[in-house]
Amino acid sequence: MSDFNFYFGLGWEHIMSWEALDHLLFIAALAAIYILQDWKQVLVLVTAFTLGHSLTLALSVMDVFRFPANWVEFLIPCTIVLTAISNLFQKKFTAKSIRINYLLALFFGLIHGMGFANTIRFMLAQDQSFGWGLFGFNLGLEAGQIVVVSTLLLVTQVGVSVLKINRREWVIFLSAAIFSLSLQMALTRLPL
Repeated sequence: MSDFNFYFGLGWEHIMSWEALDHLLFIAALAAIYILQDWKQVLVLVTAFTLGHSLTLALSVMDVFRFPANWVEFLIPCTIVLTAISNLFQKKFTAKSIRINYLLALFFGLIHGMGFANTIRFMLAQDQSFGWGLFGFNLGLEAGQIVVVSTLLLVTQVGVSVLKINRREWVIFLSAAIFSLSLQMALTRLPL
C-alpha cells in the first residue's frame, strides 16, 4: 500500500505543481467551455484525458515505444494551442457542439502521457508492483485534475451567474490567455 500512496502523491504533484503548467493549461483549455451544471460531462472529459495519458505512459514505461523527449515537450503545448483555438469556434455550447472535446482529451492525452514517461519510467520499471504504482499515479493525477477543474467551474459560475459576464466572452478571454501562454511555451520548446 505504501507504493500506491507514493505514486498517488506523485500523480497529485504532477498536476498540482507550477512545474506542470502545461498540464494545468491543457486541463483549463478543455474545461474552459463548460459551466458548473456540466460537471458530469467534465468528469468524463477529464477521465478520457487520464485514459489517454495512462495508456501511453504505461506503454512507454514498458518500453513498447519511445518518442524523442524534445519533440514530446514541443508537442504538448501545441495540443494546448489547438484546444484553445477549438474553443474559439464554439458558439452554442450544446452537448453535441462540444463533443469534439472528448476526442481532443483522449488523443492529446496520448501525447501528454509521453511527457512524464521519461521521469517515471525508471521508478516504475524497478518497482515490483508496476500495476499498483501506475494505478496510484493515475488516481492521484485524476484527483488533482478534478480539483483544478472544479475550481475553474466555480470561478466560471461566479463570473457568468453573479458577475453577469457573457459566457462566450468568458470562453474567448480564457482561451485567448491559454493560447498565448501555450504558444510562447511551444516556441521556446521548438526542437531544433
